[in-house]
Amino acid sequence: MLSRKHNIPYFSYPKTIYMSKTNILMVCLGNICRSPLAEGILRNKLDPNYFTVDSTGTGNWHIGNPPDRRSITVAQKNGIDISNLRGRQFTAQDFKEFDHIYVMDSSNLKNVLSLATSKEDSSKVSMILDTLFPGEKVDVPDPYYGGEEGFERVYDMLDKACDIISERLNS
Repeated sequence: MLSRKHNIPYFSYPKTIYMSKTNILMVCLGNICRSPLAEGILRNKLDPNYFTVDSTGTGNWHIGNPPDRRSITVAQKNGIDISNLRGRQFTAQDFKEFDHIYVMDSSNLKNVLSLATSKEDSSKVSMILDTLFPGEKVDVPDPYYGGEEGFERVYDMLDKACDIISERLNS
């Protein structure tokens, strides 16, 4: 079986190592702007021997597509390569595969939680900016219809949130 995003055979990992990793999923609408940025940022902050980071979208418009060129550019400016990522759609199976699911906005939260079948599923989901603004339900704005500045602003927000997430996961 191949990893959906990186064409790496899952079976190539020793089972005990793969199974012991903490799996984190970033979710936005189309999986081409915010969530691939969050994936790249957090992956860059965590040890790949202990953590797996992935991303997905709640919509199906960009399945198989690379991230938006503006996301790729802002990531590259910050030393992160996300150009090899490909869009996919969130499914109920993701609740089984991931330990932590971070959504970018309240619409993503609603869509993801609608697929939860248990309290355990629901407990894995949180808004990513709750790390910076606990309980305030602050959305990461979707930069898709804006310019480069919007992507820079989103990168900065996600970078700060991922700092906190990585500190918590590493402690």
